[in-house]
Amino acid sequence: MKEFILASQSPRRKALLHTLGLDFRCIPARINEDIRPDESPLDAVRKIALRKARCVAGNVDSGLILSADTIVVCDGNILGKPCNREDAALKLKMLSGRDHEVITAVCLMDAKSKNYELENEITRVFFRKITDEEIKAYIATGEPMDKAGAYGIQGLGAIFIKRIEGCYFNVVGLPLTRLYLMLQQWGINLLEGYVNEPILYGNKGSSRGHASPGEVAP
Repeated sequence: MKEFILASQSPRRKALLHTLGLDFRCIPARINEDIRPDESPLDAVRKIALRKARCVAGNVDSGLILSADTIVVCDGNILGKPCNREDAALKLKMLSGRDHEVITAVCLMDAKSKNYELENEITRVFFRKITDEEIKAYIATGEPMDKAGAYGIQGLGAIFIKRIEGCYFNVVGLPLTRLYLMLQQWGINLLEGYVNEPILYGNKGSSRGHASPGEVAP
């Protein structure tokens, strides 16, 4: 198996990869994550994930690179990480008592050939009505400040969520089922070794795209 590289230092994504039993090293991607006003949320998150993979691929000779980007979308507006406590409160008030989408784009790229596969996952999250006092207390914990949408489903933010439709791990930052299926397309089966018979894989290193720099794959 090729060296596996995570294009991130996200503690949540690292923990999720450890859950799958993957050995990897982290090389964070230093890119411009600005989103153009005319971009749709889906196009934007896919573009950023692909940029992250290309950035890291340009700095290593070989390996299979995993990059991802997650955004929170409410009424068509992208809610990024809060810039201060006041911004966190505004975001939480916007989410209170309603539903929103969490979109994660996932990219696998061969560092040598630059062949890649780019997919995305969407989860709908339903918030209960939360009070101003709850918002103030939650912000005081510090948890919202480094998270898109100003909440963490895997932390105290879970107390605001009535239910979700879709993948829980997608909201955390990495949809594990989708990643597992993508890895199979690259000849990697995470369950190999747990069976006695050999497993047949897809074409190793097969690509879902050869987009040029700046192009968003379909």
